[in-house]
Amino acid sequence: MTPPRTVAQAAASVLLAGDPRDKIRAARRAARAWRAGALAFAFDVEMPDRPARPDRPELLPASRMPKRGRGGSERGRIAMLHALAHIEFGAIDLAFDMAGRFGAAFPPDFVADWFSVGADEAMHFALLDRRLKALGSGYGALPAHDGLWDAAAATAADPLPRLAVVPMVLEARGLDVTPATVARFEAAGDARSAAILNRIYRDEIRHVSVGTRWFESACESRRIEPVSEWKRLIGTYFRGAIKPPFNGSARDEAGLSRDYYAGVDGEGYV
Repeated sequence: MTPPRTVAQAAASVLLAGDPRDKIRAARRAARAWRAGALAFAFDVEMPDRPARPDRPELLPASRMPKRGRGGSERGRIAMLHALAHIEFGAIDLAFDMAGRFGAAFPPDFVADWFSVGADEAMHFALLDRRLKALGSGYGALPAHDGLWDAAAATAADPLPRLAVVPMVLEARGLDVTPATVARFEAAGDARSAAILNRIYRDEIRHVSVGTRWFESACESRRIEPVSEWKRLIGTYFRGAIKPPFNGSARDEAGLSRDYYAGVDGEGYV
């Protein structure tokens, strides 16, 4: 297979890889090629409407997903890890789609940031899948839903709503809930899983920071006030409620100031 020669070709190669091992390899290859200066800053192919997916897991509507429990039993912990692995698998595509779909409208640092985020997501998925296998399971053993890509499809025409919804709402929510999840795994004596989740948590602070920074940069270039524009975009493009409590310290570290969330759905910071 001819190696990708442009940013768009490299991003598309990730999205078109359905097998998890192939997607991880494509993500790592794309990130290495960009760092080595081997990819032209060119956008000569379109991103697919939907990324390739493996035969498993079975994808169900969110309303039909079985309850996971809170992670106390081994079965509950496996279900939680599987759900997180599926999120990370989808996040690989989201990062490379961000770069390949919208990169032409931004400076090269935009591609550098999102290729780096995508490589992180591939590493996160690999860690979680390896942990699932150590527990006698593996990615694809349980059903999942495709809500992350639904959010990407709804924001495919403009980088501002994509940045507003994906890193600044969906990924930011992970900052709110992960510390309690880590605590439950630690209480269950599963220190290895807890360590993996802590590693992901620290990386996701940076990912939210990347999204917030580029959102604010894009607003500045369009001469739009970012907080009011974010609230307008969320009202238009985000399906669901944004609910406290919010992890104020992690969000502040990511540059996602409390002005964004003030009055969205009450206030509650932890």
